Amino acid sequence: MSTLTTTDAPKAAPAARRAAPVERRARRRSASLGLLAWVVGIAFCLPAIWMLLTSFHSEPDAATNPPSLTAPLTLDSYRAFFGTGSGASPWPPLINSLTSSVFSTLFVLVLALPAAYALSIKRVEKWTNVMFFFLSTKMLPVVAGLLPVYLFAKNIGMLDNVWLLVILYTSMNLPIAVWMLQSFLADVPVSIIEAAQVDGARLPTVLTRVVAPIAAPGIAATALICFIFSWNELLFARVLTGVTAQTAPVFLTGFVTSQGLFLAQLCAASVVVSLPVLAAGFAAQDKLVQGLSLGAVK
Repeated sequence: MSTLTTTDAPKAAPAARRAAPVERRARRRSASLGLLAWVVGIAFCLPAIWMLLTSFHSEPDAATNPPSLTAPLTLDSYRAFFGTGSGASPWPPLINSLTSSVFSTLFVLVLALPAAYALSIKRVEKWTNVMFFFLSTKMLPVVAGLLPVYLFAKNIGMLDNVWLLVILYTSMNLPIAVWMLQSFLADVPVSIIEAAQVDGARLPTVLTRVVAPIAAPGIAATALICFIFSWNELLFARVLTGVTAQTAPVFLTGFVTSQGLFLAQLCAASVVVSLPVLAAGFAAQDKLVQGLSLGAVK
């Protein structure tokens, strides 16, 4: 035994010496990649941080070039946004955006879940053709359908109506929701659904009590993405609304006037308008990450 130990010792020493530089290079590479990730992350966050900082500056300080980091902070831009000076209240546009986004997201989920169930678990014939048909509806440029939608809304008397936006946002987000939910529902075990059907559960019960809890992360991710798309939509809201159904993105454009660009007020308004999306993303971040990793992006 002692002979084997003394014989193997000289061979093990060079191997250990060779392994040490490899481990050091691996650690340096890992540290470099981590530092690069932090730099990229900070670079992506810089515009939002700069917008937040500018919102606390006065208009003269916000308009300086180069911008001043040491300028005094003030809440005048937020007071102006909430109508202290001009009298224009942002609450109706914010409520309109919230109404159109929430209701359209709910309608999308109600319609997309059965469709995704039929395309993933109880697959219809030529289901791939159906999926590509849903995808093809997103290939039409939005501006190409703007005039027909405007004329249709005018003829039925729904211009400047928030429920018209609900219908439009539902139809715009439905293909995306079906594609995403089909990928999530494809991972639901069929045996669980068959067991529920053996126990007498019908389709509504299967969808609400069996499929929905299992696919909850995917449903949350889909709902959040549809909510963000609806909240940020500007073109249709700009053309089809006036005063009554004006949304928050349309309200933001009012800060760019013929008198000039009110940069500090615009940044303050952008921060306030971004808060609902950030709050929704923060509330559903665990399910969003889990849902996206389960199958929305494969």
